[in-house]
Amino acid sequence: MDKEFFLKDFISYLSLERALSQNTVKAYENDIDKFFNYLNEKKIKFADIGRDTISDFLWELREKGMESSTVARNLVALKVFFRFLLREGYIQDDPTVVLDSPRLWRKLPDTLSIDEVERILNIIPEGKPQYIRDRAIIEILYASGLRISELVNLTLKDVNLDVGFLRCRGKGGKERIVPLGKKAIQALRRYIVSSRPQYAKKHSEYIFLNRSGDKLSRQSCWKIIKKYAQLAGVKKAISPHTLRHSFATHLLERGAQLRAVQEMLGHADISTTQIYTHIDKEYLKQIHKKYHPRG
Repeated sequence: MDKEFFLKDFISYLSLERALSQNTVKAYENDIDKFFNYLNEKKIKFADIGRDTISDFLWELREKGMESSTVARNLVALKVFFRFLLREGYIQDDPTVVLDSPRLWRKLPDTLSIDEVERILNIIPEGKPQYIRDRAIIEILYASGLRISELVNLTLKDVNLDVGFLRCRGKGGKERIVPLGKKAIQALRRYIVSSRPQYAKKHSEYIFLNRSGDKLSRQSCWKIIKKYAQLAGVKKAISPHTLRHSFATHLLERGAQLRAVQEMLGHADISTTQIYTHIDKEYLKQIHKKYHPRG
């Protein structure tokens, strides 16, 4: 199949039928031309193009330092191009039809490594009620993938440490049940038994309290995480969702099913969770590049 013919016909379609501006048409042409150059470089025949071909092309653009928004634009161009080829009868199947939406190509905040999480937890001193509380906060966030807003709204009735689960209310008030690991259970039990009573200067149903006995604010919780990350020498840009992202990424890296992670994160749409498969794929590529003799 002739690349020049396809491209010329596609450009004509954009200009005449879609009536797009000259600049927009030129941008589409450049993006499709870039894709054809990739096919030539990799010696991939047009008839052999599949979903993986396009995904690998897009990931190569990212690895070359291209902004996520530009990568997303390339994906849009390819979607329009293959939709046109299908409509004209040049191809029988559209390889882009099941590709993720461009909105999934946004950049996530840095994810902590397992070693960095351990360093943050190990830097927390022992003894004082404050330290016991702070350790419980970080253990729970990393063990459950909760949003900070969900964590600070946990009540004593929401946790069952004997069974090892907690109940939280996410976006839209939707409830979900999340399991806890033994380290998180141990840290939370220690806080509730030995530390929380010293914060509970007034009656409160909330688990995590400040010095006045009131519910700990999201801002205070965020400051706690940031403080220990800095003390542990973590140089990455830390966001309120960093432990949540780390939770999801580490589960997928170690073989967890996407649907299970979706359920624990409380995502209504699995496409939101699928962004972590991109992180996982990038992680695998980094490992391959670092350790393979011809990487």
